[in-house]
Order: sequence, then C-alpha cells, then structure tokens
Amino acid sequence: MSIRQIIVVFIVASMGFSCDDQLSGYGYPTYDSEGNLAIDREKIDEYLKTAQYDSLYRIHDPSGVVIIVEEEGDGSRPVSGNVVYANYTGYLLDGSVFDTNLEDVAIANDIYDEERTYAIFNFFLGLSSTQGGAIQGFTLGFQRLRSGAKASIIIPAPYAYQDNESVDRIPANSVLVFDVEFLGMD
Repeated sequence: MSIRQIIVVFIVASMGFSCDDQLSGYGYPTYDSEGNLAIDREKIDEYLKTAQYDSLYRIHDPSGVVIIVEEEGDGSRPVSGNVVYANYTGYLLDGSVFDTNLEDVAIANDIYDEERTYAIFNFFLGLSSTQGGAIQGFTLGFQRLRSGAKASIIIPAPYAYQDNESVDRIPANSVLVFDVEFLGMD
C-alpha cells in the first residue's frame, strides 16, 4: 500500500468517529447525558417534594431544567445573543452555597474571595462560557423568564458542569440550584 493510500484510509476511517468517540479512544470516557439526566430528574423530583418555594408557577422544561417563578417580570424574554444582566446565588441540593455575585451573600456563607469583584453578572444568552456565555442551564432557564423576574432555576448536571471534578465547591454530576434576579438585557 502506498503512503497516499494509507493517508486516504486513515482520513476515511477517522471521519466515522465523533469527537467524543475520538476522546474515548484516548482513555476519555464519553459523558452519558441521557443516563445522568434520568438520575437527575429523580433527584430533582425528590428535592421538589420538600423544598419550600413561594412561587407563582413552575416550568418543567423538556430539557429537565426546572424554572420556579417567584416574581413575574414585566419585560420581554431574551433570545439567543442578548446580553442578560442578573444577580444570582448558586447552591447544591443540600443547601450549601457554592457561588454568588453578591458580596454580602458570599460573606454570610463563608465563600467570600477578596480577590474577586462582586458585581452584576452578565452573559450572552445562547453562547458557551468560553464565548462570553454561561452554563447551558442558564440559557435554558433565562429564555423562559421575563426581564424583571425573580426565580429559582434547577439545573441537571448535563446542563451545568457534568462530571467535571475541578470546579470549586461543586462535586462532579451535581444538580445546581440558582436563585436569580433578572435585572435586564441588551
């Protein structure tokens, strides 16, 4: 077989693999989104049986994200590409706070970082966090809210940090809850 034939065979063979499959071949397991969503739906259902929310209504998005609207906004809903401005506090299902953009909440929960600037959080709806967006669960939650709303967004791990073990205070495959105040958008 000539070098040219070897290259053609290699290219054709590699075209049959997805990126996840290629990573799996190098010792990286493929993330099981569907399996983890099924597990997280059960965790979220159990959590909602005992969680105390004074809500106007709840939205169970087909993705598995749950949006609990506590105060309705009077603005419009954002679309992909809008810049969303919000205050947030994120916590695990056990109630432990792992992040917030509010300095007083960070201090009260012993997660204050004097190196950090606590300010209104803004992100591009629909973009990844590497492109100026946020975790996918934020897009799925905020697109269901009107500007001015206050809500809690419950995000299954596949739409948050999946099985990433290097995120401070967030164990791998954690369901996340965010109390959010949707301040406005551009």
